[in-house]
Amino acid sequence: MDAIVMLKDEHKQVEKLFKALEKDDLSVVPKICEALTLHAAVEESIFYPAVNKEAEDEQDEIAEAYEEHHLVKILIAELQDLDPSDIAYKAKATVLMELVRHHVEEEEDEMFPEVRSQLGRKRLQEIGTDMEAFEKKTGPKLKASA
Repeated sequence: MDAIVMLKDEHKQVEKLFKALEKDDLSVVPKICEALTLHAAVEESIFYPAVNKEAEDEQDEIAEAYEEHHLVKILIAELQDLDPSDIAYKAKATVLMELVRHHVEEEEDEMFPEVRSQLGRKRLQEIGTDMEAFEKKTGPKLKASA
């Protein structure tokens, strides 16, 4: 599968969970955290390194994406330490949602079109294959440690 198509599909899956969160369904927060943890891991392990190496104009965007991921991880860790009844739980989940939506918008509107034009379909297919293998191998480990 094309790497960008795969990442956009994952963005859509998380957005569905965000819609439930907006309706005050806090039961989706652990699912959001799990999905974002795997998504960030595949981006940081496979996609971003390839883009950083092969798409010269994207280094600043990749650096910013890593920083946004850092903040996402902090919020996820804090959410995992809170009880859903804690008033900060919903607030942190909302901030997480807003941060991720901003991150997704930048990736999809700015980074992905540039990456697609610089790397091309064949290379994005290769990266996508590597990403699928990574998720297949890493996904169960992340679920077990959650």
